[in-house]
Amino acid sequence: MAMERKKKAATESGALVLVIALILVGINALSYFMYFRKDTTNAERYTLSAGSGRLLQSMKGDMKVEAFVTKGLPKLDAFVRDLRDLLQQYKESSKGKFDYVIIEAKDEEQKKKAKEAGLQEAQFGEGSDTEDKAEFAKGYMGLVLNYGAERDTIKVLSPDNNTGMEFWITNKIREVRDKGDGLKHKVGVLTGHDEMKLSEANLVPSNSGQKPNLQGIVSQYFPFYQFVDVDLKNGDAEVDESLDGLLITQPGKDLSEKELRRIDQFVMRGKSLAVIASAVNVKASDATMNGTLSTHGLEKLLDGYGIEMRKDALLEFGRPFRVNVFTQGGPQTMRFPPLHDVRADFRFTGDEQLLDDGFAAFFRINQVPFPFPSSLVLHREKQPDVAADKFKVLARTTPKTLRETGDTIDMKPMRQWRPKGEFSQFNLAATLEGKVKTAFPAGDKMGVESPAQSANTARVLVISSSQFFANPFARAGNGPEMPQQMGMMMPGGGGDEMLQQLATPYAQQILTNTILVFKNMLDWVTGDVDLLAVSAKILQEPGLAYGDVSKPNFDDMTEDQLKKQDDGMKKERKKVQHLVEGSLILGLPALFALLGVALWQRRKSSRENVQLA
Repeated sequence: MAMERKKKAATESGALVLVIALILVGINALSYFMYFRKDTTNAERYTLSAGSGRLLQSMKGDMKVEAFVTKGLPKLDAFVRDLRDLLQQYKESSKGKFDYVIIEAKDEEQKKKAKEAGLQEAQFGEGSDTEDKAEFAKGYMGLVLNYGAERDTIKVLSPDNNTGMEFWITNKIREVRDKGDGLKHKVGVLTGHDEMKLSEANLVPSNSGQKPNLQGIVSQYFPFYQFVDVDLKNGDAEVDESLDGLLITQPGKDLSEKELRRIDQFVMRGKSLAVIASAVNVKASDATMNGTLSTHGLEKLLDGYGIEMRKDALLEFGRPFRVNVFTQGGPQTMRFPPLHDVRADFRFTGDEQLLDDGFAAFFRINQVPFPFPSSLVLHREKQPDVAADKFKVLARTTPKTLRETGDTIDMKPMRQWRPKGEFSQFNLAATLEGKVKTAFPAGDKMGVESPAQSANTARVLVISSSQFFANPFARAGNGPEMPQQMGMMMPGGGGDEMLQQLATPYAQQILTNTILVFKNMLDWVTGDVDLLAVSAKILQEPGLAYGDVSKPNFDDMTEDQLKKQDDGMKKERKKVQHLVEGSLILGLPALFALLGVALWQRRKSSRENVQLA
């Protein structure tokens, strides 16, 4: 009888296992038709951003996308699957205004159609993990966007890197939509005071043979922005009211009070103002990098808004920009205290927060450089009608920062930087938004009429860094612009070789973030911040935050002690990483195995102790 009960129990167990297996097979079969996944990444990298959906819903007409693809290699097949999933998310979020078709360009007719549409034929390759060989396929991988009479393309999508694919597709959709719907985003840029121009070729060393500039990059990849020069003609001309906002970059000459009143008049109309400047002035093509301290009158305007820009230079000894260079004595790590390496660090909170990466311009960007900054002091009493959360500091130095005053300061990077004075923490960027009071409530109006307070919401952003949108090593190290014939006689354009050597790693580490901050700032200036989450997807996924890693202590520490502390923190983070990896790789499977053994033993024991009635 006991044997019969054991056989019956074994039969029931086998039947249960078979049922479970059939259920799993059924679920896998259903998943072919009913696909579901959950995105757990911090930047929602595998989920369409809500802003992309709202962009599609805002279109006046319908958009049809033709996706020409090439298959045949595992990498290409996986990329096409991801592309199809993304386009399907666009379709589902558009409320019927977006559709797509996948076209595998295999025959000559389809290839001809792709070529005539403007797509670029490319060769795709994939190596083998087990054999010493590679496979290649030639074809098309691009998009054709049709919107009313407008037609544009993304000529090539790279299967080797699908990071930021939504970023490029959404921005192309925005470009085509703006053309089709006649939308324009005009941003004014102040001129007439020897400002550091956005069109200045100061991003990479001249010996690289390239001369990119920030305005050119943005105009090429984000042509929906239109830059308009604003010459105030010593205050006799107003700022065009049709502009969405006004940018002020580092001036080389003083602004008159009447010009400042014209800028204030523009802000009082409920417009946006972004000031990217400091008191530290370093000339282009000056390898000595001798800085002079002058705010060129900007302090009068900003102080009126409650953001005081002080006449000083800040030297960061806690977290300066560092770069590895090769010298006669071998490779060395150089630090440059005038170049602040500001990072979003969860261990600094409240009034110590280093970078507000929730603000539009810095959204989800965890590293932002501040070359040659000055300190800012907020006076909230001057804007009593602006809410506290709308009048705030956006970036700070570490507590191990020195403030230097005077008329000049030596900024040359190869000098010996020895801290002198009392360390403290200083503000680097600030913003206010709301019903802003005028910066000039009293005095002679000079014929410039402005209300005492903005009728609509006005916004002011101050980034206190004179070369925030430049590569300071390239700007100082590149030779001056020369006629073409003279340039041919001097390959590389002349300039300082050491500074140009430093400019390359700076560009490699910083340039992508600089471009994204500028693009995000333009979104903030024009009041169109819906696509910030899309922009963040071009960045690499940030590292895990470890709550048990101690907060760094920058006070009264030498460079060697700081390096030792950084190394200790890295080891501590590495230890936690290994613990997490071990738990996921070995811990969870071991836990399930132990649970299975325990259940098996329990079941076995219950069978053996079965008593006949």
